[in-house]
Amino acid sequence: MKNIVVLISGNGSNLQAIIDACKQKKINGTIRAVFSNKADAFGLERAREANIPAHALLASQFASREAFDRELMQEIDAYAPDIVVLAGYMRILSPAFVAHYTGRLINIHPSLLPKYPGLHTHRQVLENGDEVHGTTVHFVTDELDGGPVILQAQVPVFEGDTEEDVTARVQTQEHAIYPLVVSWFVDGRLAMQENKAWLDGICLPEQGYAAD
Repeated sequence: MKNIVVLISGNGSNLQAIIDACKQKKINGTIRAVFSNKADAFGLERAREANIPAHALLASQFASREAFDRELMQEIDAYAPDIVVLAGYMRILSPAFVAHYTGRLINIHPSLLPKYPGLHTHRQVLENGDEVHGTTVHFVTDELDGGPVILQAQVPVFEGDTEEDVTARVQTQEHAIYPLVVSWFVDGRLAMQENKAWLDGICLPEQGYAAD
């Protein structure tokens, strides 16, 4: 049984999707711990409800990003993670942190990368009049939201949509594809090699896995 550690900053809806998938045996792994950089993150409550150790580590307690990440690595490593999952974790990671977990650190981003890295993706989509939006699961590298894409899901954007409409539509897809990608990794099907994502021994294209 593989060990999963999840990092969050807020509501934790993607965390909940992964908790549920583990319970339903869709992921052959166990969430050993959840960490947040916000003490009041609702995702910590979700973890406690599922009897998962929940920890808050606050930046104000540390002199630098590097010091914060060193302590976070130490606490994460106590759970011997096979994979570290970023699920709405809103801190930029230090190069040392990324290097430490290279190849076993994944993130979900609410856009069709490489479009709209960073924040406020739904707002940008509406302002630019895009007709298609979506979400991306990718390996994490030093480049912000720039690691190899594993899987994307598209959603339509309709005239008159609000940010809330688009957010809800994207999150529905996120809750489907993120547990799936975690299961691929836990089952040994997914890997990062030479800065590319590989699934079942096949190098995935730049936009990630695409079903026929």
